[in-house]
Amino acid sequence: MQQIIIEKPYKFIPPRRGTWLQQTILKLGLVDYYLKKVEGVASYELRGIDYFRESLRRGHGILVTPNHCRYADPMVMGWISRAADTPMYAMASWHLFQQSSLMQVAMTTMGAFSVYREGVDRQSLDLAVEVLTSAERPLVIFPEGSVFRTNDQLQALLDGVAFIARTAAKKRAKQSPDKQVVIHPVAIKYVYRGNDLATSIEPVLSNIERRLTWTSPAPGDMLQRVQRAVLGVLALKEVEHLGEPQSGPVAERQQRLIDYLLDPLEIEWLGKEQEGVIVPRVKSLRMKILPEMTTGELSSQERDRRWKQLANIYLAQQIASYPPDYITRPTTPTRILETVERLEEDLTDKARVHGPLHAIIAVGAAIPIPTERGPRGEEDPVMKQIRSELQSMLTALSSEAGCYE
Repeated sequence: MQQIIIEKPYKFIPPRRGTWLQQTILKLGLVDYYLKKVEGVASYELRGIDYFRESLRRGHGILVTPNHCRYADPMVMGWISRAADTPMYAMASWHLFQQSSLMQVAMTTMGAFSVYREGVDRQSLDLAVEVLTSAERPLVIFPEGSVFRTNDQLQALLDGVAFIARTAAKKRAKQSPDKQVVIHPVAIKYVYRGNDLATSIEPVLSNIERRLTWTSPAPGDMLQRVQRAVLGVLALKEVEHLGEPQSGPVAERQQRLIDYLLDPLEIEWLGKEQEGVIVPRVKSLRMKILPEMTTGELSSQERDRRWKQLANIYLAQQIASYPPDYITRPTTPTRILETVERLEEDLTDKARVHGPLHAIIAVGAAIPIPTERGPRGEEDPVMKQIRSELQSMLTALSSEAGCYE
């Protein structure tokens, strides 16, 4: 399990408000160097940047909402910042700031501030609203909340994005009727441009097969081997938790295992079983389980019990990260690469870099934010529009990855 849960009291980490150093880093191309060296992103193109520039010209409070399929995404936003000649702020999970002192300095210098995903973080929310209300500079929030290596398929979005935007819109409207808060959805699409994907991922795929105790490569072509590895990992987890491999369509098997992992925890901590997409279910449970763990007052037995529960929650989210039809034919080399990276990350907590990748960053037209929410009991109309726009843009970009033959 990756270190995404920090067992110590949360302390808000603000951004550096100065702009000179952030803009200098962007102009010197240090972001480009980092992305190529660390993430394998060697080239990029911007589309729709004039939408963004027009919102800046009008003085709108600007919220940028990109999809989140790779760890490179926050740095990729720097290319928008450089093209529009404006610094930006970004809301980032607190655990990222805990990796090292150097990482914390780098993130805050580039405008990032922390948000506590396992609780209500009033300081972070207040700063986000303040930034949008004053239109000090654009703010980046990834509405999926976590990295999902499914570039063509959007995951569930967190409603907090609409709450922040609407709260700021109300405050700006009081200042002047012509002052708006707008959202620009941004679709980031990565395309693998290496000469031979099979050669690139063969060592990783062979290692995965060895970890599954398979003594020889699976029969069939590379795609069939990847598909078999995904099913092999699922079957192992079914044996571990359900006692035996399950039958039926993969989607049903995944949901059966997810519910087995989460239902008892939801009854214990929330009073009832939950339904629907995985991210809100995971967040609700973590918000209940974690707070007392940071006080140091739990017994070692109870602490261990809760860590096991958190591990099951993490596993449930990982299972949901494999859409059943994502690599069925016809598929793309990029989808195959993402799946292999996901498998390696789940098995070793770290994925190797494969490149070169080409990033297409498409900025959508501005979505004006209303001051009033839609009818209760219905999907928030702002989130609905963000999701619709983002998925439409990602679907349009998916064809640029080519087809796996």
